[in-house]
Amino acid sequence: MKAVLCKAFGPPESLVLEDVAEPEVGPDDVLVDIRAVALNFPDVLMIAGKYQMLPPFPFSPGGEVAGTVAATGANVNGFTPGDQVFGGVGHGGFAERAVLPAGRLFRMPDSMSFAQASGISTTYGTSYYALKDRAALQPGENLLVLGAGGGVGIAAVQLGKALGARVIAAASTAEKLEAARASGADETIDYSDGQLKDKVKALTGGKGADVIYDPVGGELFDQCMRCINWYGRVLVIGFAAGDIPKVPINLILLKSCQVVGVFYGAWSMRSPEQHQARFQEILELFERGSIDPLVGRSYPLEQYARALRDLSERRAIGKVVLTVDRAGPA
Repeated sequence: MKAVLCKAFGPPESLVLEDVAEPEVGPDDVLVDIRAVALNFPDVLMIAGKYQMLPPFPFSPGGEVAGTVAATGANVNGFTPGDQVFGGVGHGGFAERAVLPAGRLFRMPDSMSFAQASGISTTYGTSYYALKDRAALQPGENLLVLGAGGGVGIAAVQLGKALGARVIAAASTAEKLEAARASGADETIDYSDGQLKDKVKALTGGKGADVIYDPVGGELFDQCMRCINWYGRVLVIGFAAGDIPKVPINLILLKSCQVVGVFYGAWSMRSPEQHQARFQEILELFERGSIDPLVGRSYPLEQYARALRDLSERRAIGKVVLTVDRAGPA
């Protein structure tokens, strides 16, 4: 089978597409013929050697996949060859096949495409865990979503609305804000002029946002700390801007607010039963039409470098997906 490999840390162009051995299927595993793999910012960090968890060389990036079951281990119940499934694999998704523990897989709803399914595991899983478990977002609260045109941003906008919040979407271009509004945002803010704090306060009667979802970091984080409401919760999702900001702890005291870390991958491993339950809730929201995963750009597996560049340079709206041609639409 073919797989995209990282043999040394570097830019997307340093990766190679090669023939590799078929993965071995353990007794509790499922072998999946991949139809689509969604990209996430950790993929960019991983190949550059900047992610908090780095697999040994050579490895394939790609943390979430969708496809059909090819084979199952001896201890696996509930999945049979031909089932359409999706799930988080951590890494190894830029390939024609991958092995996943059965407990990390979910059945695809009939109305969900492979491309959509590949992009729901990390983005919607992260955003739902962040908003429901870490922030305890309440109906009627003001939710500010940064990076609202990207994959996790769109997911946070849709899930925030589904949970009853008033959603303020913030992004750097009109095109991204249009996508956020189409996903349900009540208000939008263009923060390219550096006026995020003042614009948030203007939309909240001077109080600030009750919950801030920040996958961007950098200099925007300081403005978030200055436009968070009393008893507010600032969710630290990631650092797409590249710089890891310092926390002004005096503002935590003055606002009586919380700065809350969101490490979805570690939580899903530590709390597998709760993770399964939460994802069933996400799928129910999809079935009801409350969420609709947005695939912004799709490329064949061979164009992995271009796809990674779209993501790393923040050109994409919604999810960037690589597809594996196996006869039939992805």
